Amino acid sequence: MKYSNQTRILVAVDSIVFGFDGSEYKLLLIQRGFAPEKEKWSLMGGFLQPEESLDEAAKRILKQLTGLQDIYLEELKSFSRPNRDPIERVIAVTYVALIDIKKYQQQINDDFHARWFPMKELPQLIFDHQEMVEIALNKLRYKAAFHPILFELLPDKFTLPQLQNMYEGLYNTKFDKRNFTRKVLSTNLLNKENDKDKLNSKKGAFYYSLDEKQYKDTLLSIQNFIPLTEING
Repeated sequence: MKYSNQTRILVAVDSIVFGFDGSEYKLLLIQRGFAPEKEKWSLMGGFLQPEESLDEAAKRILKQLTGLQDIYLEELKSFSRPNRDPIERVIAVTYVALIDIKKYQQQINDDFHARWFPMKELPQLIFDHQEMVEIALNKLRYKAAFHPILFELLPDKFTLPQLQNMYEGLYNTKFDKRNFTRKVLSTNLLNKENDKDKLNSKKGAFYYSLDEKQYKDTLLSIQNFIPLTEING
């Protein structure tokens, strides 16, 4: 049985995959394999299947196109302009993924020519994908001010300078080192390790690791990780 006199509409799932390589933010894109816009650069996308939920489709598509799995993935927003796809009426539901580029570099599948692009050097994207990226970036900036989700972008061990560099890169600004360190350590999210990173300075910076239990608890709470003036900056 079906609802009568109703038009069937396709649902696409597109994932905006942000990565951090230790110095800058990048976006993972693929070359579209079919018309229209064949071989143009696109977000990780595919169509929802009848037996799937949106979350299941997002995970399946991301794994098929890139080989990536078990990563941070969160629903963002739907895009439903009638003419957004020139072929058929397609509603797109977007997801945001956050990964440590170095950690997953070997896992990426090359079959679909997935490639990392620096955020400041993005190619022209198909349809309304550029709008999707801009909305996702603004949402990430806002959410990262109150929740420690950016830690998904870091390796298992990292230094406080690396952490500060990651936050500064997202907001395109500079933070006072002393205030930033005090605020981050006050969250009790980090465990101090015994070894140091001595590649970037003679004195070296202690490594830290994430307290997984504290992290999961803190994701559900609200804290001010950065100055509120930077959210709308």
